[in-house]
Amino acid sequence: MSTTLGSFIAGGIAACGAVTVTHSFETVKIRLQLQGELQAKRDAPRLYKGVLHGVKVIYTNEGLKGLLRGLSCAYIYQMTLNGCRLGFYDPIRTTLNSLYLTRSPLHGREANIKAYQSLPINIFSGASSGILGAFLGSPFFLVKTRLQSFSPFLPVGTQHQYRNAWDGLRQIYGAEGIKGLWRGVGPAMVRTGFGSSVQLPTYFFAKRLLQRNFNMQDGAPLHLMSSTASGVVVCIFMHPPDTVMSRMYNQTGNLYSGAFDCLYRTVKTEGILAVYKGFFAHLARILPHTILTLSLAEQTNKLMRRFEDRVLSKEVKEKL
Repeated sequence: MSTTLGSFIAGGIAACGAVTVTHSFETVKIRLQLQGELQAKRDAPRLYKGVLHGVKVIYTNEGLKGLLRGLSCAYIYQMTLNGCRLGFYDPIRTTLNSLYLTRSPLHGREANIKAYQSLPINIFSGASSGILGAFLGSPFFLVKTRLQSFSPFLPVGTQHQYRNAWDGLRQIYGAEGIKGLWRGVGPAMVRTGFGSSVQLPTYFFAKRLLQRNFNMQDGAPLHLMSSTASGVVVCIFMHPPDTVMSRMYNQTGNLYSGAFDCLYRTVKTEGILAVYKGFFAHLARILPHTILTLSLAEQTNKLMRRFEDRVLSKEVKEKL
């Protein structure tokens, strides 16, 4: 692995490359999640009827600009979230491994601290690093969500007119203060905790399984198959809190008093399956996003390691 700083940078770069490809599906997903908000299914309009229909409608009415609304915010958020998720996962994991190994019958195997794998520790490490990234990046995800939900032609949910990302941050801060910038951070941390707790452990588990049982060598095919498995599992676990988060972020005032109120009222009014609104749009986004992020992260980490080996001494690398 690279140093913590190197992994942070490599993870952020990989995520930005992935989000460039998948951002339009995120726009469709958010509008599907907001469509028919707190309306009975029979009364709810269906302006966007699915993934491909959503892409077609937005592109026809708003052009490529409509599909890519909030992309600059997405870059900052991805650098923060995935930088933390990929940068801090291994340091947290190895620290917990060292604490566990010194208190267990495995004491004395310090050389295996990095190689040692424990599913509970891996899940906790993934969740912790993801929650940290979600908290730090929450204001940018807030503005991104509001930019993507805005449509001058076929609006769904509350509409917010921001000229750009910085105008959005300025308006929110001016109206609600610092607290407003972290509106909805609770469900965002739950959402990302769910996703992160399974993303990296599933990826590395699938990778080891394929290497051990199918004798696959480290390379692009292995990374592709491992990240595909990871993406499917992440989407299944993460989508319900993702729906709650989208609605919490997009609300003005206090439409929902909290995440549980949002979940309760959504299910009560729209039915239990409402929490999976936009699931296939989410899958269409998160599957290539996970594949690209994790596959690119493997390559950017290799490049970062080579760079660090050239410019940093061993003592400096250990400190970082």
